[in-house]
Formats: sequence, C-alpha cells, structure tokens
Amino acid sequence: MATIKKKSLDLSTEQKIKKAALKLFTQKGFSATRTRDISDEAGINLALLNYYFRSKENLFQLVMAEILQKFFSGIIEIFNDEATSLDEKVNSFVARYTALLKEQPELPLFIFHELRLHPQKLASKIGLSKVFNSFFFKQLSAEMDRKKIAPIHPLHYVLNMIGMCVFPFIAAPLLKHIAGVDARTFETIVDERKVLVPKWMKSILNTK
Repeated sequence: MATIKKKSLDLSTEQKIKKAALKLFTQKGFSATRTRDISDEAGINLALLNYYFRSKENLFQLVMAEILQKFFSGIIEIFNDEATSLDEKVNSFVARYTALLKEQPELPLFIFHELRLHPQKLASKIGLSKVFNSFFFKQLSAEMDRKKIAPIHPLHYVLNMIGMCVFPFIAAPLLKHIAGVDARTFETIVDERKVLVPKWMKSILNTK
C-alpha cells in the first residue's frame, strides 16, 4: 500500500509541475519563464522540479509534445474515420476543438508561436503530413470530381474550419477590451459557434 501511495504522490507532483509549466510557457513564452517561476506556480521547491525534469528545456519539450499530441491527434482521428460523412467530420471537429479551447483558451497562441519558430521540428513531431493524407482529403477530392463542391485545394476547407474555431480565442483579449465583451458573453458566443460554424462550413462545402 505504501508503494501505491508513493506512486500516486509522484504522479500528482509531476502533473502539477507540467500544469504550472504549461500555464507559464503559454503566458510568458519559453525564454521569459524561469524554473523558479514554475516551481512557485506548482507549489513545490526548485530541487523537486529539477529531480523530475532535470532542466527547463526537458520540461518544455515534454509539455510541448503533449500539447501538440492532444491538439492534433484529434484532427487525424476525426479525419481518418471512414464511417462518417464530410458534414459529420466537420461537426465532430468543431465540437471537440471548441471544448478543448474552452478548457485551455491560451493554447492556440502558444502552439502557433512555436510552430512559427520551429515549423519543421514541430511538424515532424506531430505527424502533420497525416492530416493531408487523411480520408477527409480523399472525400473532398471525390466530391470535387463529382462536381459536388468547388474544385479548389482541400487545404482551403481545412484552414477555414480551423480558423473559425481558433480565431475567437486568439482575438478574445481584443474582444473583451475593445468590444466590451465580458467572460459570460464570450462563452455564449463560443457555444453558439459550435452550431454556426458547421452551418457555415456546409455552405462553403455546398454539400447536398
């Protein structure tokens, strides 16, 4: 029993460190975040953080890998489902990513910042090529061949879908400051977009 308790404690400490690191890396970036900041945020001593992760670089790489896996693996799972239609894929994508971004609204800025700085390194980590070789792209191409949708690069559809989901969270500080949108109103708008974005995507796709 003592061993189980120790393992639970270790896991809890590790998760607290990673949660604190994610928060600070997202808010301040890698360079401006000190290991002491992370240990203070996690409520542990600095020596314990070093014991678990050895360095800020190791911790950042681990946190980044987990974030990218969480953010992008869902896309691949949805896009490769051969049992669902284009509309169903769009519905699933919007629902999943709206829920994820409501839980962690600062993720888009963090991910896009790192992708801009290290595109090749991060793209290889997340296997982004799988998205462009997915069944979703094959469905889009097939619909184009049947002249059901406009014959444009499938990437346009994906960029529109991702952009419509992600941009409100990127623009949230601006909306709250300039447009006077409070937290409750913003959440209402985001929830409404779970219904509206699939409708807009269907109009773009012009599926019948």
